[in-house]
Amino acid sequence: MTAPTSSRGDAGTAPARATATALPAVTATFWIIKVITTGAGETASDTLGHHLAPPVAVAIAGALLVVALAAQLTVRRYVPWVYWSAVTMVSVFGTMAADALHVGLGMPYVTSTVLFAVGLGVVLGAWWLREGTLAIHSVTSRRRECFYWATVLATFALGTAVGDLTATVFDWGYLASGAVFLVAISVPAAAHRWLGLGAVPAFWIAYVLTRPLGASFADWGAAARAAGGLDIGAGIVTVVLLALIVVLVARLTLADRREALDRRG
Repeated sequence: MTAPTSSRGDAGTAPARATATALPAVTATFWIIKVITTGAGETASDTLGHHLAPPVAVAIAGALLVVALAAQLTVRRYVPWVYWSAVTMVSVFGTMAADALHVGLGMPYVTSTVLFAVGLGVVLGAWWLREGTLAIHSVTSRRRECFYWATVLATFALGTAVGDLTATVFDWGYLASGAVFLVAISVPAAAHRWLGLGAVPAFWIAYVLTRPLGASFADWGAAARAAGGLDIGAGIVTVVLLALIVVLVARLTLADRREALDRRG
């Protein structure tokens, strides 16, 4: 799913990346890894929360997020392991941020869903007003990339709240929620292909839906049987999903290196 760019804001933007983007192409592999990171973020957050005091867990996740984003903002081209490390840490921290409002402050999931939806709208609106485009392949400056990562963090928080809303408040459970989101994520793609929905809104709608999709199935695997899950455990699910991410990112890295060698040869 590609996205058209706008000429507005392309010239005279922040320095550092004038012609290249440090973000990946939107391919099937992109969506697969993205969904896996959402599940890993959900169960990793649960695992850290069970073994560490919440403030300590949040501090650790926040510190790792800062390191991962700093590394991503430093590179001048797409480096698979750097990019997906940042996405994974955004997933973990975004999950904690959403859970903190409910568990720590007692905010209902309906309220947090609305709050994060408004927050996402504000970030996207500010990005559009400043740059004139929300297409990810137009992210060729550090300022645009900051907008991008702020949007990604907001989508993870919103997706977490939506997934918890359907699983607990609507009482659909994890498996049924995952099935609903699996169907829902095909809607923007179909609307883009056959109904004329723009590539940019189709991308961001699908991007938001990856979060509750991956998290619902991860929670289904981790949760106890009494809660409708497979009782595998959050720790084991986290390890398995992280291993899958490592394998897929390693393949991308090897392909990237082969492509670089071909260009030189």
